[in-house]
Amino acid sequence: MNKDKIKKIVLAYSGGLDTSIIIPWLKENYNNPEIIAVSGDVGQGTELDGLEEKAKKTGASKLYIEDLTEKFITDFIYPTMQADAKYEGVYLLGTAFARPIIAKRIAEIAVAEGADAICHGCTGKGNDQVRFETAIKAFAPGMAIIAPWREWDIKTRDEEIDYAEAHNIPLKINRATNYSKDKNIWHLSHEGMDLEDPANEPQYDKPGFLEIGQSPFKAPNKAEYVTLTFKKGIPVAINGKAYAPIELITKLNEIGGKHGVGIDDMVENRLVGMKSRGVYENPAGAILYKAHELLESITVDRDTAHYKRVVAEKFSELVYYGQWFTPLREALTKFVDETQKFVTGKVKLKLYKGNIINAGITSKYSLFNEDFASFGDDHGNYDQADSAGFINLFALPTSARALMLKKNGLLK
Repeated sequence: MNKDKIKKIVLAYSGGLDTSIIIPWLKENYNNPEIIAVSGDVGQGTELDGLEEKAKKTGASKLYIEDLTEKFITDFIYPTMQADAKYEGVYLLGTAFARPIIAKRIAEIAVAEGADAICHGCTGKGNDQVRFETAIKAFAPGMAIIAPWREWDIKTRDEEIDYAEAHNIPLKINRATNYSKDKNIWHLSHEGMDLEDPANEPQYDKPGFLEIGQSPFKAPNKAEYVTLTFKKGIPVAINGKAYAPIELITKLNEIGGKHGVGIDDMVENRLVGMKSRGVYENPAGAILYKAHELLESITVDRDTAHYKRVVAEKFSELVYYGQWFTPLREALTKFVDETQKFVTGKVKLKLYKGNIINAGITSKYSLFNEDFASFGDDHGNYDQADSAGFINLFALPTSARALMLKKNGLLK
């Protein structure tokens, strides 16, 4: 990359530690180019306060703040939830599926602005560099990409703070609260510091650690019921009241956070090969996933449900690996859409000190037939004698093999 030819750079800008110091660093190391900052609003709330002033003060010519929250929910969160996709069975993909929508918009702005390069603040050890750059290549192929963490001499977050202090860049963190965090309407992640050692217990009761919810140990002593209404796998109401997507997730974060639900502590396998440890807050996500899975248990047939678990694992990997804008992810989403035709109904949950307990499922499309499943009178709908013929046919391969072994004196 010829740095002298880089005259205009579009920067993925969050205003956090990494991107705060990147603007002056680019000015110093890329022959003073124009820096256009772009922030994707995916529901990170107050983190966007004062961002324009800060970006310009540190050297950006302007800042785009793109409102992507509702599209993020409807086009990324809900399809992933409908697929029941959890990376390694736990992670609800909060950071992973936020990156593609942000990167896509950044690429579009870079093309429209006639930029020479796109810059991001992802480290060379993490997953986000792959997620950002894969999405950028899908919408701005051939665009130069600058990743300072793969170039500069800075090695630690403490050294980043040193750089910020030397350049009079204001920060919202300090060395004592220097967790690496990522927040959006769906989740908040915590990494680094004491969490880097899996032997350390997360400090859930430490003031300021949890932000969306609270520790289950501080949750109310009284359980709370919440009823979710779904239409074709999409949540549309809470306790009988209709909510738009943003309001629905915000409300569930409030309810679930109060009861300490949706806190996951996991060691995961990063795409780049290393293991990492993180704590994720997902009150709304945990509630919605649980309710959706319960509703599917009575509305999706056995074979589809079993195969859908295979799809869920692959879907989660595609999202985690940054492969959202791929033919396979699009094809799997179409499969999932087909499975959701009858995932309509209500799920009642009981929330208590970090637990989400099934309290009842109803649907007019339920496949659960009490006459078939009951231990009592089946009202003539099921003849138990029919099972003998079924078992004979189902076990025919087993019987055939046993007869062969017996004939050859090999049956033990």
